[in-house]
Amino acid sequence: MPRRVITHPDHSRKNALHIAVWWIETFTVHGPGDVQGEPSLLVDEFADFIVDCYALDGNGKRLYDSAFFSRPKGCDKSGLAAKLVLLEAFGPCRFAGYAKGGETYEFLGQVYTYRAGEAMGKAITVPYIRIMATEEGQTGNVYDTVYYNLTDEAAPMSAMRAYGCDAGLTRVVLPNGGEITPSTAGAASKDGGKETFVVFDESHLYITPMLRQMYSTVSRNLRKRKRIGTWFIETTTMYQPGQDSIAEQTYMLADSIQEGKARRNRLLFDHRWGIVEDLADEEKLKQAIREAYGDALLWNSLEGIVDGIFDPREAEVDSRRYFLNALTEGLNAWVTIPLLAKIIDLGKIVGFLPPAAKEQITLGFDGSKNDDATALVACRISDRHLFPLHIEEVPDGPEAKDWTVNREAFDAKVAWAFEHYDVVGFYADPPHWQDYLDKWAKEFGDELSVHASGKHSIEWWTARDVPMALALERMHTAMQIGSMSFASGDDPIMTTFRKHFINARRWPRRGGVVIGKDRKGSSFKMDAAIAGALAFEAASDYIAKPRKKKKTFVPIKVR
Repeated sequence: MPRRVITHPDHSRKNALHIAVWWIETFTVHGPGDVQGEPSLLVDEFADFIVDCYALDGNGKRLYDSAFFSRPKGCDKSGLAAKLVLLEAFGPCRFAGYAKGGETYEFLGQVYTYRAGEAMGKAITVPYIRIMATEEGQTGNVYDTVYYNLTDEAAPMSAMRAYGCDAGLTRVVLPNGGEITPSTAGAASKDGGKETFVVFDESHLYITPMLRQMYSTVSRNLRKRKRIGTWFIETTTMYQPGQDSIAEQTYMLADSIQEGKARRNRLLFDHRWGIVEDLADEEKLKQAIREAYGDALLWNSLEGIVDGIFDPREAEVDSRRYFLNALTEGLNAWVTIPLLAKIIDLGKIVGFLPPAAKEQITLGFDGSKNDDATALVACRISDRHLFPLHIEEVPDGPEAKDWTVNREAFDAKVAWAFEHYDVVGFYADPPHWQDYLDKWAKEFGDELSVHASGKHSIEWWTARDVPMALALERMHTAMQIGSMSFASGDDPIMTTFRKHFINARRWPRRGGVVIGKDRKGSSFKMDAAIAGALAFEAASDYIAKPRKKKKTFVPIKVR
């Protein structure tokens, strides 16, 4: 099932505030919309996510200081965030010890009885909750639902007015101090910041410098009251690549965590999507929609979503983003997401398995020194299956300042490849690594097969537009016709490898179309795609190389 959930290593639903789900279902209702005023009966998937948000460590402290919830349009992400706002403002949202069994929690005449060993909850003293909006004068769906719950006479939470809760169109003043405030970028920058909980709704829209600064300022403010377990949630639909939105940055952080590069994991990441190569294939499209929406399909029309996607006025890239919640390629992407999915599916046949001992492979290498990424990729001759051997990327944040690539690690991996496999070709881009290329050529040159032209050299300069464009075109054609594949699996190196292909952008040159970053200085790495192209080119040259005919013994006739 296309769902990606990243949790803390110590995460366990057994140690969490399960009372949070009971509280939301008991005291909140749906806001403006088709089911306005109906009780908030949570589907399993949403209930599990809420429990995950309130997971605790062994000392009863919150495991997460941020949560990321990504779903297609129509999944009521804003409604879920609004109910978390109400819980954070009034409910038992912080740890209050473990129950012996039989202890009770009472609120507005309702009673919850704890089981033995269950984590108990208590309300925050003076909660300050901010709901961020992307435009001036906008309150948004989150605040609208909060306001409805506190003002509609039939809603259980409207009873809080008798205790001094003052709900207005611009803010809610809480009975014992604190407030709920819908806020814009300008207002957030002027406030001193006492937040205990923040909602960043639709973070894929946070693409302007002011909105990014707002996110930075407000999330930093949360640290001022860190002792009481402050946190924030992002709700979003899939971002548009290249806009550098907050959602895109969080997605990159999730990649870093999954790849083992992040030093700390305090992010709860939950994203689901649907995959279909051809949107015109209605049955496969419906299955992809089911995968993307999950339990939320209970209140969405499958046929209605299909009709929206088939509407010729709807761009395909938008349909994939909004209704399948799928990552789409940039405007000048070299590899489309459906094409990448196709060659990964082909790779599932062999999986992430190394070639057999002494099986024929070729190598491709693209290196850096203290920025970007360095990658060593192999291509199996028998089926032209690409798989990465070693990739290193410059880390994010302060650690990048003095970072340099581990050159010895790549040297050792090259030696390992020659020891374990029959390496019949090796193309490497020389800049920054000329000394190692000379070393590899001297040490392993005799083991390399001859280039199709009759001469082999480890050096393969990618800065030559004409041969580079031809090499890229050759591999791209092989992707399209299905004569190559990628290694599958969720190993960190696999995630990094595929991400580099997604990041690669087409750039026309006089010698042809080459690939590069989306922009100069971009943090989106694509060096493994170059290394993969070099490995594939070496394999293609080896396959095309003329073979010497074996001499046939002819007996001499004796008369």
